[in-house]
Amino acid sequence: MIKDEEKQPEISNRRQSMAEYLSPKARAIKPSGIRKFFDLASGRKDIITLGVGEPDFVTPWHVREACVYSLEMGKTQYTSNAGMPELREEIGLYLHNNFDVTYDPAKEILVTVGGSEAIDLALRALITPGDEILIPEPCYISYSPITALSGGVAVGVETFSKDNFKLKAETLKAAITPRSKVLVLCYPSNPTGGTMSYEDWLPIAKIVEENDLIVISDEIYAELSYGDKHVSFASIPGMKDRTILVSGFSKAFAMTGWRMGYACGHEDLIAAMLKIHQFTVMCAPVMGQVAALEALRNGLEEKDRMVESYNQRRRLVVSGFREIGLECHEPQGAFYAFPSIKSTGLSSDQFATRLLNEHSVAAVPGDVFGLGGEGYLRCSYATSVSQLTEAIERMGAFVRKLKGE
Repeated sequence: MIKDEEKQPEISNRRQSMAEYLSPKARAIKPSGIRKFFDLASGRKDIITLGVGEPDFVTPWHVREACVYSLEMGKTQYTSNAGMPELREEIGLYLHNNFDVTYDPAKEILVTVGGSEAIDLALRALITPGDEILIPEPCYISYSPITALSGGVAVGVETFSKDNFKLKAETLKAAITPRSKVLVLCYPSNPTGGTMSYEDWLPIAKIVEENDLIVISDEIYAELSYGDKHVSFASIPGMKDRTILVSGFSKAFAMTGWRMGYACGHEDLIAAMLKIHQFTVMCAPVMGQVAALEALRNGLEEKDRMVESYNQRRRLVVSGFREIGLECHEPQGAFYAFPSIKSTGLSSDQFATRLLNEHSVAAVPGDVFGLGGEGYLRCSYATSVSQLTEAIERMGAFVRKLKGE
């Protein structure tokens, strides 16, 4: 029998909750503001959802068939860490033919698990703790959290509706400090649908050069451009070696669930990203790579048809919002409208919550997208015309009710 004096002393520094085991960085990250509204709408059959940034088209049959056939042939092994050589060749050819940028498939192209992994790899490869990462906002919600996880400091650079949410040189210049290192771009923009022309890019490129910045250009919506042809920042003179171009197959090719993306850039930058990729995911799934290869080789006509359908819906929702009394700039890219709800007197969160609860329409409050987002609502028009028409009618009824309150 153990005497009292022989008992082991109690551990005095035992943590009170499991959450205390988490790193400070993990604890500090807030859950996705978009996910909140998906969760609220979950299970309700009467909901019309304008919140999902996902095509309503199914991946074309021949792309799915190519994947199925590869499985039947037993192609289930690892590929090269950087991706199948033939897929990298096809990506290089596609970018050269469509966006006037040329990359060496052997050294300058990396196939990733969606564009999201490419962004994560790029930031982790570039950031030294304390570096400032310039992020035009409103923007895709993942850039700032990934920056924080990598030890960087996210610095928002506000864009405005009066400028069609273009990044302006004077605003960017004012945000730069001696610690600025990376500029993250997303054009066409999620959530605003804003785009940048060649002339718009020139003063931005000058600032990048003068301040020795590296650019991560998220061009996942490049193909979804409805006015002028998309201009890749990497195609601007002197910018290719300073730019990591990120894109993928999710949006334009209706392949969100396949998780297929890629990054292109200077071989030294891609080599560093490849090392992180090797030790985290090894390689992108071979089945998805086979499907992506088929999409590039034989799926461009379907892509164009989907883009034309989005264009038609774009015109429908913009005119619809204006008719019900909500100001809305005309998005020239992506598949989002970003109407202003400032005239209602509600905050973005209040408007979105009441719209969901009282009229069964789910949209995303603009404030979750950072600076300049408050007072706006992100509405995806990647859904059927009938659903869009009904959603606008319900929103119109809500706006009229608010004005009568």
